Amino acid sequence: MQELPLIARAQSHGHRIAVRAGDREYTYAELLDASAAVAAALLGAGKDLAEACIAFLAPGGFEYLAIQWGIWRAGGVVVPLSVSATKSELEHALGDSGASHVVVLRAHAEKLESLPGESDRQLLIFEDIALTANCLLPEIDPTRRAMILFTSGTTSTPKGVVTTHENIRAQIESLVEAWEWENSDCIPLFLPMHHIHGIINIACCALWAGATVECFPKFEAGRILGRVGAGAYTLFMAVPTIYVVLIDLLESQRYTGEVRERILSGFANMRLMVSGSAALPSTVHEKWTALTGQSLLERYGMTETGMNLSNPLHGERRPGAVGKPLPLVEVRRKSESGDLITVEGEPGEIQVRGPVVFREYWNRPEATSEAFDDGWFRTGDVAVLENGYYRIMGRMSIDIIKSGGYKLSALEIESVLLNHPAIRECAVVGVKDDTWSELVGVVAVLKDGASDLSIEDLRAWCKEWLSPYKVPRRLLVVDDLPRNAMGKVTKTVLADTFGR
Repeated sequence: MQELPLIARAQSHGHRIAVRAGDREYTYAELLDASAAVAAALLGAGKDLAEACIAFLAPGGFEYLAIQWGIWRAGGVVVPLSVSATKSELEHALGDSGASHVVVLRAHAEKLESLPGESDRQLLIFEDIALTANCLLPEIDPTRRAMILFTSGTTSTPKGVVTTHENIRAQIESLVEAWEWENSDCIPLFLPMHHIHGIINIACCALWAGATVECFPKFEAGRILGRVGAGAYTLFMAVPTIYVVLIDLLESQRYTGEVRERILSGFANMRLMVSGSAALPSTVHEKWTALTGQSLLERYGMTETGMNLSNPLHGERRPGAVGKPLPLVEVRRKSESGDLITVEGEPGEIQVRGPVVFREYWNRPEATSEAFDDGWFRTGDVAVLENGYYRIMGRMSIDIIKSGGYKLSALEIESVLLNHPAIRECAVVGVKDDTWSELVGVVAVLKDGASDLSIEDLRAWCKEWLSPYKVPRRLLVVDDLPRNAMGKVTKTVLADTFGR
């Protein structure tokens, strides 16, 4: 039987260590056996899931990977859910995807109780699956749909980005070639596992190469720095916010003497350190280099396309720039008038073409059509080319906020805020910040008779409805504004003044 390339490569890695979690180590053979058992449990008496959407809820780790691979091997489309998702976010992901099954760790099963449509979905508890079970698995055509990741865009609800097995293979091969992954590599994984950064850039690339992934359920600075100090890792990938936190810790009195020196040496000896998912402030880049001797490699990509641009593994890593096109990726720029830009120094929208580009938005043919320009994906990001390197200038759409590595929809947050009993009008804007890249800021007009609104009140209100990273961190209350002052045209003005 012909296996998917990722699975076939895992078979060749045999008894190498694939995953390390706490004091447990799991080989590639164990991962293959567990994923085959998950596939058998999903198939039952059937022969092929035939692209049925299968959702799953698990933190990054051996169980996550066994479930993900099991869904793929059974012929299903994986729909990873966030362990920190709110009830409304889970409802949307499950309802929009139409998932027929949900595989979940017992510790997280409670999150799925009482959700609409629960009776129509089959719930599988991972711990109840007999990991010795096996069955004949289907052959999977690489052009099949493989994964749906939900990403916020210019609409108020997240869109499902559909990638095929071919897309995923191309995204992996592009990065493995560019960043020279080897089977001797070891990398920590603490990023959210419903985003492409953790799923493709770290987990899939490492496992394709025969390397080891050391998993943490979340970013735990103390444990991770301890492992860095022990010389455990050859690669490290994080969002800018995490590098800011690490700089603060290493410049504080918490780590001193030999302990601090071991940690700095652990970072210095890594062969590659990457920053992505949000713009890396040049000040953070310079501080990190001064502290560790490591020049962070900044790259650029999207859920829809995987990684597109990257500073070089060998050569200049320019602060503030995202480098050049990666292997298997074509990039062009277009002006607002639709003209191709072929000279340096002139900003234009980044458009991408190649096997890395996604297939479609789930059940949204019009949105899919609008996202492409004669076969080129329109990223909505504006960039300028300077001495051969691309530099991102910002979003064409002002309704997207990038905060702590997350891409947030201002419209989605606004829709929650407008339900607040004291708010008449509001605009959600991104406020520049060195730590978070952008803070979620709110400009609000209060209803007549409403008392003052504090940021503490607003955050308490939002916590019930929004994930923690979407909760506003800045608030500006104004007495009144002209009609439509909260419209899209004025949001950039509000953002500029709000930051001062």
